[in-house]
Amino acid sequence: MLRNQGEEMEIPGYRIKWLTKVVYSQAFELFIAAIIMLNAIALALLTMKNIDSEVRSSLETFDRIALWIFIGELIARIISYGSKPWMFFKTGWNVFDFVIIGLSPLFASQTLILRLLRIFRLIRIFRFLPEVRILTRSIARSLPPLMSMSVLIFLALFMYGMAGVYLFGKDMPEQWGDITSALTSLFILLTLEEFASYLMDGLSYTPLALPFYISYVFIIVFTILNVLIGVVLNAMDEAREENRALKGEEPAKGRSLDDHQT
Repeated sequence: MLRNQGEEMEIPGYRIKWLTKVVYSQAFELFIAAIIMLNAIALALLTMKNIDSEVRSSLETFDRIALWIFIGELIARIISYGSKPWMFFKTGWNVFDFVIIGLSPLFASQTLILRLLRIFRLIRIFRFLPEVRILTRSIARSLPPLMSMSVLIFLALFMYGMAGVYLFGKDMPEQWGDITSALTSLFILLTLEEFASYLMDGLSYTPLALPFYISYVFIIVFTILNVLIGVVLNAMDEAREENRALKGEEPAKGRSLDDHQT
């Protein structure tokens, strides 16, 4: 049995038990989390142009060492699955780790791609934060309704974009000259930061600007976007309730370690 977050979990028989206990132990996870944080600091320091050449060389060396530590961790976790290594890829975080860490050596000569992979490597710290795991579950649950809402939002934006082209295209070509610039303007208006200037500019050409902008704010910004936020928050509440239910149960003798990974 392996204890994780206050409850004992059964290690599946096909896994290498001693190695599983090591790679999922609190000490090992704290060590990996510390390396991730130190790697983040090193990457930040490497962006400084006036840094000493010796310090830069040391930081680059540490970055390479950190990568090999991550590769070793990845290999150890895959090996811990024993006779069923493919089970490692059933977990989303494991797939993410494999892609980000596994691809890094392949792009060692591609500076830009390697730098981008270094940045994404820092996201691995979220794996050690319970609240982030809840968030990822809630996002996954909210994807189906979000896809439907995204289609609705796109259609609404397209309709408003075409209306904006017809209303303001001739007088305000930079903002509303074609559908591309119109959609860009609508995305800017989502923040309401430029709402006043857009409204005043539009009113100087046509009084129809008032109902156009006001209806856009109420329908798109205040209504549809709030519905989107509500969908995500509802999914997050469901994920939290599920997490509380798991914590409130007796130590699950029938639940395996693989069932608790997200």
